[in-house]
Amino acid sequence: MDLSFIKNFIRTFSQDLKLLFRTKRTKRVLGFLLFATLLILSISAYLDFRSSRNLREIAKKQFNEEQLVIARNIRWNIERELEFIRREIGMITVAKPKASEDLMAMQGGLEKTLLRVMKNGIFRINILDQVQKKMYSYEYSQPWMIQDFASENQSIFMDSIKEVPQGAYASFPVQKTGGIHMILGRSFVDPRFTLTMELDITRFLNQFLKNARSGKTGYAWVVAQDGIFLDHPYTEFIGKSAFTARGERNPEMSHETINFIQENQMLMGLEGAGSYQTGWHRGITGEIEKLIAYCPITVSEFPLQRWSVAVVAPASEVDEYINQTYLWRSLFQVIIIIVVIFAGTAILLNEMRWTRELEEKVEERTLSLKKSEEKYRSLVESAEDFIYTVNPEGEFQSINSFTAAFLGGSPEDFIGKSIHLVFPDEAFAKNQKILQLVFRHGRSIRDEFALQVGDHELWLSVNFMPVREESGGVGSILCIARDVTNEKNMEHQLINAEKLASMGTLAAGVAHEINNPLGVILGFTDLLVRKTPKDTQAYEDLKTIERQGMNCKRIVENLLRFARFGGGKTEKAHINEELREIITIVGHTLEMENIELVTHLAKDIPPVQGDPRELQQVFLNLINNASSAMKGGGKLTIRSRWDEKSRKAEVQIEDTGHGISRENMDRIFEPFFTTKPEGEGTGLGLAVTYGIISKYGGTIDCESISTDSPLSATRSRGTVFSIKMPIYHEGASV
Repeated sequence: MDLSFIKNFIRTFSQDLKLLFRTKRTKRVLGFLLFATLLILSISAYLDFRSSRNLREIAKKQFNEEQLVIARNIRWNIERELEFIRREIGMITVAKPKASEDLMAMQGGLEKTLLRVMKNGIFRINILDQVQKKMYSYEYSQPWMIQDFASENQSIFMDSIKEVPQGAYASFPVQKTGGIHMILGRSFVDPRFTLTMELDITRFLNQFLKNARSGKTGYAWVVAQDGIFLDHPYTEFIGKSAFTARGERNPEMSHETINFIQENQMLMGLEGAGSYQTGWHRGITGEIEKLIAYCPITVSEFPLQRWSVAVVAPASEVDEYINQTYLWRSLFQVIIIIVVIFAGTAILLNEMRWTRELEEKVEERTLSLKKSEEKYRSLVESAEDFIYTVNPEGEFQSINSFTAAFLGGSPEDFIGKSIHLVFPDEAFAKNQKILQLVFRHGRSIRDEFALQVGDHELWLSVNFMPVREESGGVGSILCIARDVTNEKNMEHQLINAEKLASMGTLAAGVAHEINNPLGVILGFTDLLVRKTPKDTQAYEDLKTIERQGMNCKRIVENLLRFARFGGGKTEKAHINEELREIITIVGHTLEMENIELVTHLAKDIPPVQGDPRELQQVFLNLINNASSAMKGGGKLTIRSRWDEKSRKAEVQIEDTGHGISRENMDRIFEPFFTTKPEGEGTGLGLAVTYGIISKYGGTIDCESISTDSPLSATRSRGTVFSIKMPIYHEGASV
């Protein structure tokens, strides 16, 4: 290693120091600066020591306020979901079950309700008949279970429900073998029947508490109004008394403070914050101070039942932050001493060296400027952007190689020529207008415009920047343009995706709202059909209502399928097998419509993610659309292949029909949008297709040349739908 540079620097520095300390005035100034610095740092350290305790108390108070916000948020989520369950209970209508057929008729509505509340911990719905002393229980995908019940206990329970408003009753938590359960219920107009739902409290609370965090390691827990832990990160505490569980875990430590908070604050339905001592925290043992914030949860008004949620975290996290702050402050103070001592010395030394280094810097800057200019020229020439300059007459003054090559020549071929020779009339007019504005106002302007290059449309983002002369006027304009066609396409796709997402949310809401009255209409229609003789006009009218109601039901199901993304374990499907099965089904129909079917199915395509029946529905929808577009005959081509680049299986369905117009291309996946005549389509086929493909992580693209497109004169008209599906992975979920 060459140490000559370091030796020369030390030698020069020592010489400058000797020159600096020759005067007494300089020594006095440096001594005064050192004394003043030490005095200020001493006073600052004393004040820091005095204020550290107050700062810690303030920090703990602010930390507890943040924990209280977390606790309130948990309370709000729990109360909201409980209210959701009550509304679901209130929406259920129960008829008197006379036979198994009546139970099966009720099963559809109960199953949908149970599906909506299962994620909240509801696992069973019960219908109690006080007269027959029977309880009808239903669990998802299970047959009805009918059992006798103890008349005394259940009668007391049913009488308790009758004493409160409908839909408002909630029992107190009860410990069972499967966990801690609670019953939510209401009575009906007919006092004979009572509806209840059984709630797994631990599973219900876990969805709100498992990801709750305060600080780095804090957590939350919930206690019932009788002092029993309903949920806690230490699972052995669940179901135990909050006043004895800690003592059983650590009997050597007193838990008076937390027991006092629980008894006199939390179980009394109060909101607050504080601290207490404990013997452990997430694997760390020893005496630990914890900060706690808590607030009540209103579970039910009839009877009045409140739980309390607490959010806790070790106070050491606050102390650690404060100690780190003081450590950095002390380090900063030490650095100040060093900086103050050497600052004066450095200033004097720089003054002495300034004259000597000035000439060297001027020479160095001149050389750097030359290198920068060469680097700039190299960068401009190698850039894959359109870079050129234009004079006030609209003539090229300079042009980089990339632009010249794109225009079909070399830079020398375009210097001094008008830009009108290379840009179409519309683009030239727009460029000329912007150039005049830049020359007139002397400010940069950014704009975008399209160029038609062969069969493709090219979008350019151009920045027009004035290049000023020494006099201050604008002598020329520098134009830097970039191809943003891909960005435009992605923006276009993003807008469509957001539009479809909004439509999916709207469709799901509308479908759920329609399902309930539709189910009632079909149910009562079925009852009237059974009571009406078949040879009457009323019977025919009822059957017409039933058919139209079933049509509405199918439309609602398609809406729900369009809006539903994800949900469950991914199934495995074989692309070619599903295509062959659909081709077998539609082959005769295509032949009757004079449509030639051509297939090119590649071999050895791995299984893909997706339900086979849903993929068959996708292929059937696209084939039907292609057939509708070829009235009078045509050619339908179906291809499958393995795309090595994207690692996905690809299916293409191509027709020679009338194509899709450009203005309709953006709306083809919207629900209820169709170009078919009235009565031939609902507009849900492509919307459902898009939902199915997206659900399994696939993509669907469409290219089309319609009969009114200018490209139809040079290229074959028709439509190509391309579907790409990811390969199947064992255990993956959508």
